Amino acid sequence: MISEPSRYYAVELQALPSRIGQIRRIVSAHLRHWQLDDLVDPVQLGVTELLSNVHRHAQPDKECTVELELLLDRLTVSVRDNDPRIPVATESDALDLWDEPDALATSGRGLAIVGALSDSWGVRPRGVSGKTVWFTLTAPPCAGGPALAGAEARFGFDLVPPAPVVSYSRLAGIPLGTPADAPALAASAGRGA
Repeated sequence: MISEPSRYYAVELQALPSRIGQIRRIVSAHLRHWQLDDLVDPVQLGVTELLSNVHRHAQPDKECTVELELLLDRLTVSVRDNDPRIPVATESDALDLWDEPDALATSGRGLAIVGALSDSWGVRPRGVSGKTVWFTLTAPPCAGGPALAGAEARFGFDLVPPAPVVSYSRLAGIPLGTPADAPALAASAGRGA
């Protein structure tokens, strides 16, 4: 039996400058415990940017929750606050540092940084009770720890299925499929290999 295929951690806090450094250290410790050392730097930077946004912009208070969730090969990091206003990455966020007169400004690029360091990011509105801003990173192989790393040797099977993955989106040369078409698409993909 594979133990701990997913892991979860959450911490509630006031997004104050003095707390942000503490949360960075706590997040680092959890990532290292989960054997995700390669993700410590980008996660620390992303968490810092998201917590800084809560500190600067969230109303009516600075209360928030930082969550880490490792599910197989995907780490999702999220910051939930009580402000229902949705942040928007401005066009200037994406510009090169030297393209704007305020290129040396020390703020205003948080979401662009999160977008640059992550595989994906987004915002989930929670109605009048706030929002959750999240980003994802791909976890390195065997990041689940010893329980997952030794599963293949102990039980004689691969954790990653050898069959091709079938996508349900339009790709070059592959028709749009539905879940009912999946066996046919998988069979045709196997023949073309």
